[in-house]
Amino acid sequence: MFQYRTEQMKALFKQWQLQSMVIPGIIWMFIFCYIPMFWLIIAFMDYSIAKPLLESPFVGLKHFQDFLTDERFWRSIRNTLGMSSIKLFLGFPIPILFALLLNEIRSLRFKRTVQTISYLPHFIAWTIFGGIALNWLGEGGVINQLMMAIGLQEREILFNSDPKYFWWITFFTDTLKETGWSAIIYIAAISGIDPGLYEAAELDGANRRQRMWHITIQSIRPTIAILFILAVSGILGSNFEQIFMLKNNMNMRMAESLDLYIYNMGLVSGRHSFSTAVLFARSIVALGLLFLANHTSKKLTGDSIF
Repeated sequence: MFQYRTEQMKALFKQWQLQSMVIPGIIWMFIFCYIPMFWLIIAFMDYSIAKPLLESPFVGLKHFQDFLTDERFWRSIRNTLGMSSIKLFLGFPIPILFALLLNEIRSLRFKRTVQTISYLPHFIAWTIFGGIALNWLGEGGVINQLMMAIGLQEREILFNSDPKYFWWITFFTDTLKETGWSAIIYIAAISGIDPGLYEAAELDGANRRQRMWHITIQSIRPTIAILFILAVSGILGSNFEQIFMLKNNMNMRMAESLDLYIYNMGLVSGRHSFSTAVLFARSIVALGLLFLANHTSKKLTGDSIF
């Protein structure tokens, strides 16, 4: 063991130029991820921005009790779980399917063109993409025109003003914007598969669908499992920028997610301790979901993060 660690240290010093490239990332993570954790203590205080931190009175679990009895909090939980569940169970397989279909394209130029076009929307900020989506969904927008042209509706509908459509709007806009980008990691995993496996399967008489199922999917299964575990752990999170752009007073009943609730309580209403308590509780639940999803994946598939 000691000899193994000595060899590791020697290799580390030989590659000091490459290893030093991670130092800016470590510094950034320490400053923006670890130092702010100290301020979680205000969740147990009646914090006021006008007073020094240590002069704020300690109130224990008061803020935790307050949000657990807040009807608006539970409504935000319902909305978050609703939107996240749709994205998880319907949206999660879409990038996998897209990567599989892209892998079957034989023309390299066409494949690269499709891949480039598919992930370009990721680089458009939600402030712009959200505005485009609102124009599409509005009166006289392309969605209304298309739906009436194919006979699915007789009159124009203000989709973003009706709360019952909001969860599906977030799903479709997120899928349109992020599918290509999310597929990149699956495409990278597929590119690492030994081509000899496909050749051997083809010689054995396997058709394209069988090669896709028994070779491609099985080879990228660990990648799928890890990303699914991370997706489950983040089910109480939501795309704040997307929801902030698409919400309005008419759909707020179905649009206020947990992230938006924290924002409204903390920055809009000035209840900093209250919003920190909600955020702290959400982080604890997310950690529990991570361990639960990891344990379940390890039991069912043998693939896990740790």
